Amino acid sequence: MDLRFGDSKPTDEERAAVDALLGPPESSWEGADRSDADLRWARGGRAARERRDLLLPGLHAVNDRIGWISEGALDYLCRRLTVPPAEAYGVATFYAMFSVRPRPATVLHVCTDLACTAAGAQRLCEGVEARLGLGSGVSVERGPCLGLCERAPAALTVRAGDPVRTAVSAPATVEAAVLAASAPDSAPEEPPAVLAVPQAGDPSLSLLRRVGVVDPASLDDYRAHGGYAALRRAFELGPAGVIREVTDSGLLGRGGAAFPTGRKWQATASQPDRPHFLVCNADESEPGTFKDRVIMEGDPYALVEAMTIAGYATGAHRGYLYLRGEYPRAVHRMQCAVDQARTRGLLGDDVLGQGYTFDIEIRRGAGAYICGEETALFNSIEGYRGEPRSKPPFPVEKGLFGKPTAENNVETLVNVLPILTAGAPAYAALGTAGSTGPKLFCVSGSVERPGVYELPFGATLGELLTLAGVRRGLRAVLLGGAAGGFVRPDELDIPLTFEGTREAGTTLGSGVVMAFDDTVPLPRLLLRIAEFFRDESCGQCVPCRVGTVRQEEALHRIAERTGAAAADDIALLREVGRAMRDASICGLGQTAWNAVESAVDRLGAYE
Repeated sequence: MDLRFGDSKPTDEERAAVDALLGPPESSWEGADRSDADLRWARGGRAARERRDLLLPGLHAVNDRIGWISEGALDYLCRRLTVPPAEAYGVATFYAMFSVRPRPATVLHVCTDLACTAAGAQRLCEGVEARLGLGSGVSVERGPCLGLCERAPAALTVRAGDPVRTAVSAPATVEAAVLAASAPDSAPEEPPAVLAVPQAGDPSLSLLRRVGVVDPASLDDYRAHGGYAALRRAFELGPAGVIREVTDSGLLGRGGAAFPTGRKWQATASQPDRPHFLVCNADESEPGTFKDRVIMEGDPYALVEAMTIAGYATGAHRGYLYLRGEYPRAVHRMQCAVDQARTRGLLGDDVLGQGYTFDIEIRRGAGAYICGEETALFNSIEGYRGEPRSKPPFPVEKGLFGKPTAENNVETLVNVLPILTAGAPAYAALGTAGSTGPKLFCVSGSVERPGVYELPFGATLGELLTLAGVRRGLRAVLLGGAAGGFVRPDELDIPLTFEGTREAGTTLGSGVVMAFDDTVPLPRLLLRIAEFFRDESCGQCVPCRVGTVRQEEALHRIAERTGAAAADDIALLREVGRAMRDASICGLGQTAWNAVESAVDRLGAYE
């Protein structure tokens, strides 16, 4: 390990930010202001290296307090953790929410992704930049999806300090965004999560039934509405019984891969290597996806309970909740829920008096779509760049910290609650034989009632859009987000199941349904998708690193040319798309061509 520290020193504020997380340094080796006598040897090096997983929280601590990460602050954090500064620099520059160059303490992130682009994000950006002007003390940054698609266009203000302050503007006007950037504490409070659930109050709801009914800050209210009945049932069944129920229910992962959850849990539980870990993937960065945010903001204790059950079933005693850095309210709600559950004996050394030890640690992401891939997420938690790992070995064998790990997203985990309370047969009776249970769909774009909808698998795309109030002049529907595919308005009879969308030549993905009417320029949307994948590629493998750039370049040329020249670029797109699909390490590169291909072949986007 090559530890080459520079001569830059941290400011008092930077030092305080790091020490608040790690505690005061114990020696001059770690940066303490003491005599140089203890520099003759390094004490506690192994213990410091074992804390490398605190690198990402440490970067957050500095960035939150100062607004950017200086060389002195990075060096000091690296001394504390015995991490080579070159490696830490690689991590800090990997994430969009961090900056290693000076910038104002206030950053206004304006979403320019698909739903927000269709809702006028470009005009919003231009208006905000004109109003704020130079020297305003605000940095306006255009970026990817903020997970507020039901209230597009959206903006997020982050003002560094102790504590860091945030404000969400959605739907954002120029006036609202400027007010939030100028005075985050004076910005209007975000609307409650229930407003993102148009079906609120429907007695048929299962996963969303408590959103808007219970106080998300009250554990007692959650328990009064059936909370923790599923965990008590889990302790009655035992770990093997829980896995059997989940397996018999037919629950498939809701993150897009649709892997059987029971098989994943069984494979993890059966590994002799110890300890086991549970990871909840709440880094839903797919453009158009916001269902996990609504659950965490409106029913946070449900996720705490579900993670506890999953940990119990798989033999894990520690769970990590990896949560999007762009979700400040969800972070706050989940931290309060975890703290309250721990105080009341529902997390910790003796959960519900059953002798089972389990606790949850929340880790914030920092703006990297690739960290939605499970192994990239593990690397991020461990303090490395969020780059995917080659498989095998699979996470159930060697996952987080090289140990057996079960990884599921928020929606998958909360499905476990009705499975245990109602029983596997009742759960499996919903939906279809190949896709059982309820499914959450994130509907946005050209609809009257955007939001999160809960329907049993098997409902058609047309039925869902009728609920959402699709507008006239429907041009196309994007299923599965940027990594999904477009379908035509005459294909609304597609059944919303994993097998139904596959047969239709598209994908269900994580449940994104974005409708676009004929006022939305389709070539501009395709170019935005290409820009998204170019920005979000981790750069580890050549097919994705180069292919996403070539795809964007070709789409730029097509927008300016017609006829034979455009045909040549479309042929090039197909060749590049096949190479990315066949040779990329992970799903990002493998799906980067999907939406563009479907727009060319199904919609005739460039005819």
